[in-house]
Amino acid sequence: MGKRKLTYSSIRTFRNCRRQYFNRVERQLVPIDTDSNLRIGSMFHECLERWGRLELDGVSRDDTAVAAILDHLDRAYPNRAGDPEQNRQWHLVRSMFLGYIRQYTEEPFRFVAVEKVFDCPIVNPTTGCPSRTFRMAGKVDGLVQMKETGEYFVLEHKSSAVLTGANIEKLPLDLQVLMYTHYMAQAAEIPIVGVIYDVVVKAQLKQKQGEDEEQYQIRKAELAAKSKSKKSSAKRQIPESNENFQDRLAQKYSDPAMFHREILYVSQEDIDEVVAEVWALTQQLLQAHREGHWYRNDSMCFQYGRPCAYFPLCRSGGNPNVIENLYERRPPHSELATNGDDSPAF
Repeated sequence: MGKRKLTYSSIRTFRNCRRQYFNRVERQLVPIDTDSNLRIGSMFHECLERWGRLELDGVSRDDTAVAAILDHLDRAYPNRAGDPEQNRQWHLVRSMFLGYIRQYTEEPFRFVAVEKVFDCPIVNPTTGCPSRTFRMAGKVDGLVQMKETGEYFVLEHKSSAVLTGANIEKLPLDLQVLMYTHYMAQAAEIPIVGVIYDVVVKAQLKQKQGEDEEQYQIRKAELAAKSKSKKSSAKRQIPESNENFQDRLAQKYSDPAMFHREILYVSQEDIDEVVAEVWALTQQLLQAHREGHWYRNDSMCFQYGRPCAYFPLCRSGGNPNVIENLYERRPPHSELATNGDDSPAF
C-alpha cells in the first residue's frame, strides 16, 4: 500500500481541529451545500490559470484571448439570468478578473508553470529519513522567474472579503507560504526563494434590483403621507442592467486599493522551522490514528463569523440522519485535481 498524501489544507485542518480533519479526510464527508465564497475563489483561480497559460503557450494576451476566458466564465454560470446567486457570482468573478489584468499589465516575472503539482517526501529533520507513512502533496497557482534577477518564486492568488494590515503583517508566518516554498523547491529541484502573494478584494457592491408596481405604489404613498402637499413625484426604481452594474464594478476595481501584492523572501531558518513543525504534526496524526482520538477544538466552531461546515454534525453527536441529509462522500485532496501539468525542463 502506498504512502498517504498530506496537503497544506489537511495539515492546517488537523492543526486547527482534529475532529474536522477526521470528518473530512478519514470519513470523506463534504457538505452538500458548497460555500459560495469557495465557488467564487475557485472560478477566479480558473480565469487566472487560463491567463497564465497564454504566456506558456506563446499566445498573445489580446482582446480575443480575454474574450475566450470571459466566454469560459459565462459557461460556468449558465443559469445566471434566472438564478440571483449565479448572477452575483458571475458579476464578481468577471470584474475581479478584468480588474486584475488591468492592474498588472506588465509583470516583473515570466511564467515557468501554472497549477504546478508537487509530491515529495516528508523528512525527519533529526535523522534525515523520510516518513514511512506520509508524503507531502500540493499544487501552486504559479511558478515564476524574475526577469531581472532570475530568482524563482511561487505565485499565489487569494481573494478576500477585506484587506487589513493585520492580514498582510502575518503573511511571513503563514504556514502555506513556507510549506509551498520548501516542498515546491524540493520537488522541482530548483532554488525557490519565496512567494509572490497577490490578494484581490471581493467588492461588496450589489446590483440594484428595482421595484415592482406594488412596491412602487406603497413607497409613493408613504412619501406622499410625509409631504405637506400629500403628493409625491417619486419615480419607480428600475432594475440596474448588467452593463451598468459591470461599469460600477469596473470603476470599483480601478482603485489600486482593491489589490495588494506582497513579495516574501523565505529564510533557511523559516524552512527549518516549518519542516520540524510538519514532522511533529505527522507524529501527532499517527498517534490520533493509533488511539482513535479526534478531539474537537470548539474555538474553531464559528471562525470568520460563520459555523464550521461540520458544526451540525458535531452538535448532533454524529447523528446518521444529519450525515445523510447534509453531507456526501468525496475523496480528500480535491485541490490536487488538474487538467494538465506544465512541467518545464529545469
